[in-house]
Amino acid sequence: MQFESYPFEKLSALLDPIEPNSAYAPLTLTIGEPQFETPAFIRNALCGSADTLRRYPKTAGEEMLNGAMRDFVARRFGVTLKQDQLVSCFGTREVLFNFPQYLLFDKPDPVMTFTNPFYQIYEGAAIASRAKVNYLNLDAANGFKPQVDPAVLQSSDLVILNFPNNPTSSCLSLEELGEWVKLALEYDFVLLNDECYSEIYPNEAPAGILEASAAVGNTAFKNVLALNSISKRSSAPGLRSGFIAGDAAILEGYRQYRTYIGCASPLPLQTAAAAAWADEAHVAEARSVYRENFEIATEILGTAVPEATFYLWLEVDDAIAFTEKLYRDYNLKVLPGEYLARTDINGNNPGKGRIRIALVERPERTRMALERIKEAMNG
Repeated sequence: MQFESYPFEKLSALLDPIEPNSAYAPLTLTIGEPQFETPAFIRNALCGSADTLRRYPKTAGEEMLNGAMRDFVARRFGVTLKQDQLVSCFGTREVLFNFPQYLLFDKPDPVMTFTNPFYQIYEGAAIASRAKVNYLNLDAANGFKPQVDPAVLQSSDLVILNFPNNPTSSCLSLEELGEWVKLALEYDFVLLNDECYSEIYPNEAPAGILEASAAVGNTAFKNVLALNSISKRSSAPGLRSGFIAGDAAILEGYRQYRTYIGCASPLPLQTAAAAAWADEAHVAEARSVYRENFEIATEILGTAVPEATFYLWLEVDDAIAFTEKLYRDYNLKVLPGEYLARTDINGNNPGKGRIRIALVERPERTRMALERIKEAMNG
């Protein structure tokens, strides 16, 4: 198997030969990792359960954690899940890589379709699954929303959506997600929505695929799965806590498959994660910081406040050259959009001419970074 270099590896190769301007303190807005303290009650739950390290954890997860996740889904999306409709996992990256391998194993000529730009693990899963890939390009012309091609959907075994979207910050409405559920049933493909940014929003909470499925009458979630994570929600990526939920028939086999992988979450991590999934106050507090960051961006760069996520998908003339300039002249790192996308069969790369800026710092550092970007754009 041959995998593409990760975007951050490409960025390092681009910037390593450059000497940054030491007159500026270094700032990094590349990775989607919240730069805030993990809330104290989560850290206390972790430390207070250290004695459980003496026990083997269940691959399927403890009920204290699984129950907290189901309660979160009910509280947030108005959907009541049965025990067999959710599988907790060791972060969602694990699922995004190994679930397609499980699902597509018996397909002689598997086909995956996913949004472009994308989280690179989708591509890695396609390579590991021997799957042909179709891209759903997201660009300004289509409002950063995937356009339906019946021929593509007819041939697809697995379609991965990512809304709220990384990196474009686009969202799909409940009705739009419901149309995708109908398409999954009509063309008989498995539809997975990666919802890891569902809790980072400035105003109205974005819709989820499970509530959309229920809204169009697919209350058993046939062919429909949602993925979510605690990493962004609770500023706790190190907990590696996520879940996949929906179609119980699909999850039954996947649950058994995971027992062979050996990626059970340690019990102290499960205890801390359960506390985090059960609490909403700390999430609201984090959202207020992200909202302030976007308001600063509007003030300095004139950008609109997105519906969700903590990213700016900023248009520039030449993303590679601008990334080099920001690092060389202002000691600031951002990520070129083409590193997050692929060129399609028509020669289009929807990430070209864009940079992704992760507004994951405190407001004072965010302001400092955005002022440098504005100066670079005006220079």
